[in-house]
Amino acid sequence: MGFCKISTMLFIMFICLLGLCQAQNSQQDFLNTHNTPRNQVGVSNIVWNITVANYALNYANARKGDCNLVHSNGPYGENLAKGSGSFSGTAAVNLWVAEKPNYVYSSNSCVGGECLHYTQVVWSDSIQVGCARVQCTNSWWYVVCSYYPPGNYEGEYPYY
Repeated sequence: MGFCKISTMLFIMFICLLGLCQAQNSQQDFLNTHNTPRNQVGVSNIVWNITVANYALNYANARKGDCNLVHSNGPYGENLAKGSGSFSGTAAVNLWVAEKPNYVYSSNSCVGGECLHYTQVVWSDSIQVGCARVQCTNSWWYVVCSYYPPGNYEGEYPYY
């Protein structure tokens, strides 16, 4: 292996160690992790909306001082998560999707635990998403995904 190839690999590894790599936190990672469960229930793919993503980023930045999972009263539906270590955007969406076993379609209800994050992920009328991940002052990670139009209306099914 030549010196240039080794130098390039070392540089990339250094950048990743600094936290500048976007592994599992890119726009496409968020979309893929949302669209897999949507496809499983016959819902069309959700697409990225930069306006919604900027809203999610602004909201996440406003919460990074306390890292509390407090919902906004903004114009979008949202899912929030926080985690320590290298908690990624993909990990956050996977937490929400892991609520699927608690959702009972026949009664349109949560049984045995939380499921409303999952139903927002697969909400068929929510066709656009924007997500953000910021590091809180306590070193935890805060992930926000905002949805347009919002979903999770009481009494309504997330998909048909």
